[in-house]
Amino acid sequence: MAQVTIEHLGKTFSEGTEAVRDLSLEIGDGELVVLVGPSGCGKTTTLRMVAGLEETTSGTITIGDRVVNHLPPRERDIAMVFQNYALYPHKTVYENLAFPLKLRRLSKPEIDDRVRRSARLLGLEDLLGRKPRQLSGGQRQRVAMGRAIVREPQAFLMDEPLSNLDAKLRTQMRAEIHRLQRELQATTIYVTHDQVEAMTLGDRVALLRKGELQQMATPQELYDKPTNVFVAGFIGSPAMNFVGAELGRRDGHLEVTFGQQSLRLHESEARPGLEAYIGRRCVLGIRPEHLEDAALESGAPADRRFRGKVEVREGLGSEVVVHFQVEAPPTLTEDVRELALDVDAAALADLEREQQLHETVFVGRFGASTKAAEGDAVEVVAEHGALHFFDAESGRRISL
Repeated sequence: MAQVTIEHLGKTFSEGTEAVRDLSLEIGDGELVVLVGPSGCGKTTTLRMVAGLEETTSGTITIGDRVVNHLPPRERDIAMVFQNYALYPHKTVYENLAFPLKLRRLSKPEIDDRVRRSARLLGLEDLLGRKPRQLSGGQRQRVAMGRAIVREPQAFLMDEPLSNLDAKLRTQMRAEIHRLQRELQATTIYVTHDQVEAMTLGDRVALLRKGELQQMATPQELYDKPTNVFVAGFIGSPAMNFVGAELGRRDGHLEVTFGQQSLRLHESEARPGLEAYIGRRCVLGIRPEHLEDAALESGAPADRRFRGKVEVREGLGSEVVVHFQVEAPPTLTEDVRELALDVDAAALADLEREQQLHETVFVGRFGASTKAAEGDAVEVVAEHGALHFFDAESGRRISL
């Protein structure tokens, strides 16, 4: 395997669309890096440039110790796995796995050894005589992965390989890809729109937006310390709650006010950088999993509680997802608008309606024993250390 280095990569299409802008990434030898982001963010275009299926406009791509910008795909020593499997319907599983090796004119014994080794690794040994039409979706995806593995390339490129599978199969195959990548120690670039896939698979995750890198970090760092509102809102399911707020000081403590309600900041939240925002507007972010029905947290201090009105209750067995309305104007930064549009146009329309009404809908993941029902007033407690703050104009995280 080999390191893949992308330096100042750019792609502008002939009609003038700039799909990728000054992108620099380093994928270590044996590392799995996920490119994630909304539709049109440039992740697939980036992958296609690494593969040689798309010409670069600027920048360099290095695989191992070779700059490959001007090499055709077959000379780059990479293997791609696509979402549509791309299997030959008239060939058996064995023949599909063997085909790329025959093109390289390997000997029959070596082809047989590699095919059977890959089949064992993927649990395909009993399926080698079948044709693709006789396989399930998950089995076809395993064959597509096997065809990449037999080549023993310097790097694997995967373009939304699980998007055609149902939810249960997707979860199973995600675990399979994770196991295989660890066993093979394979340098892998994996493209997905699904942030759950990104968080569970990646050693590191690169989040793109409009062709630009927003943040590249471990999944946990993306979750704990998102660099801006866009990253914070994209990572996490359900998404982080945002509300327009103002920072102030009372009784020697920092507090954040939204509408007529306030929360006192815990020591872990009172970062020095927040001092410069006292008396200024900012964006407050709280993840749904850090909110709880105060009726289930009897010892929670009053200065960590706020009120809302339940709109929707979704029982999931182990927890209850509660959508509740808070009397405070929402924040409608460019980042928040784009995140809403990535869901659908109706989500943005809802946000604009909330702004007119000076109301913000929060989502909380409450304990299964909550009694909160639709139409009820509810008191909610925010965990200590759970508050995130962003600049209202730039959207950047307020940290230092």
